[in-house]
Amino acid sequence: MNKRERERLTAQENTLVSLGFTASEADTLRRISRALRRWHELECGTDAGCIERDDATGRPRFISYTGRRWPVADRERGALRRLGRIVGLRNTRVWAASDAHAVHVHAVHPYVQTDPRGAALYILRPGDVPQGIKPESCYTRGICVY
Repeated sequence: MNKRERERLTAQENTLVSLGFTASEADTLRRISRALRRWHELECGTDAGCIERDDATGRPRFISYTGRRWPVADRERGALRRLGRIVGLRNTRVWAASDAHAVHVHAVHPYVQTDPRGAALYILRPGDVPQGIKPESCYTRGICVY
């Protein structure tokens, strides 16, 4: 890791910490984003094959271009579960602190972008997405976690 990458990661961590996440949670969010991005890459396909979900069971299987299929661990479900837990903890922690200090703080919401060409995770604050507009159209106004 060079100096520029370290500065970028430090700025990202500082931004997430200023939103109410802990440093450990900020690092976990980064790892979740990387796991989701890799999962989305595999869903689109690589030189070896791609991941598809079974229609009947919903379980993921890796399908090689030779037609061979085998089950793979569902890393997407685990990453989304961890993401929900971390954001939920942050929102309850910040709400509890705001009640004690009479500060009005809003909850944040995650947005998972499934295109593997960019970051997979964005943290949306109130006001990042205007009322009546879907997050898919303006999620880049949020905080990019990469």
